[in-house]
Amino acid sequence: MRYREYEQCRLCPRECGTDRYETAGYCGMKAGVTAAKAYLHQWEEPCISVKNGAGTIFFTGCSLHCCYCQNNAISRELFGAELSTAALSDIMLSLESDGADCIELITPTHFVPEIITALDSVKHRLSVPVVYNTGGYELVRTLRQLEGYIDVYLPDIKYLSPELSARYSAAPDYFEKAAEAVLEMIRQTGELRYDENGRLLHGTIIRHLVLPGGRHDSMAILDWIAENIPENKRLVSIMNQYTPFDFIPEDYPELHRRTSKLEYNSVVRHAQELGINGYIQQSGTSDSGYIPEFDLTGIAPENGIIR
Repeated sequence: MRYREYEQCRLCPRECGTDRYETAGYCGMKAGVTAAKAYLHQWEEPCISVKNGAGTIFFTGCSLHCCYCQNNAISRELFGAELSTAALSDIMLSLESDGADCIELITPTHFVPEIITALDSVKHRLSVPVVYNTGGYELVRTLRQLEGYIDVYLPDIKYLSPELSARYSAAPDYFEKAAEAVLEMIRQTGELRYDENGRLLHGTIIRHLVLPGGRHDSMAILDWIAENIPENKRLVSIMNQYTPFDFIPEDYPELHRRTSKLEYNSVVRHAQELGINGYIQQSGTSDSGYIPEFDLTGIAPENGIIR
């Protein structure tokens, strides 16, 4: 099937206009779903992982290219195998058969047309929620194509400061786009709704990673959430897993250390003062051991081309 959205790609805020049937877009990907791993992931938020883990599918490529990305192997180095939409559908069903408590699509935006095709084949057969895990840099018009397909949105809000988003992700308009996107996600999912096991069936969880030196920006994000999203329609996950990898360029000296306890705890306290509910992480999560090894597990590379 040929998708017109790939002919002049404007699926994400980069709106690069690339013909992805001919060459790769800003995301690094041509047309054709490419993924690096599919497995039961135990370390997501409790209402996502629940008992057996989230059935995660890690897609290759990304429209943000954050300089500190923990998934650098797939976001920038573009490791993965190309899949047909039929193979993607089969992976979703296989994950549920293995006991997945949800189907989690990680960094999926640049493959939305094919993901919709895959879900058209299996959504009616899935008995678990479909989760859309994104860096938050989204276009509302792309998200509207997903209405009815996605049960739970799991976006980041990484920055409020355009200076920070320009420096770390070359996206000075990040917060403008992420704020619009999150409000659209909230519109689609509505009030938080759980099953008897505490699994989130419908709703939006906003993630935020506290960066070293970034606690005041983190607090400003929490202020925006408290002012703009009703309490019964939001969960916030404040993450403490920033890891200073060797690949981070030397001209980002502030990123060559971990987020301090003082920085993280001050952001958590601010959330508590605002009455924001959700999740926090304990110390010790900023470790490369928590990062998946991208090895094509569950992807069946015999069905595709390893990049």
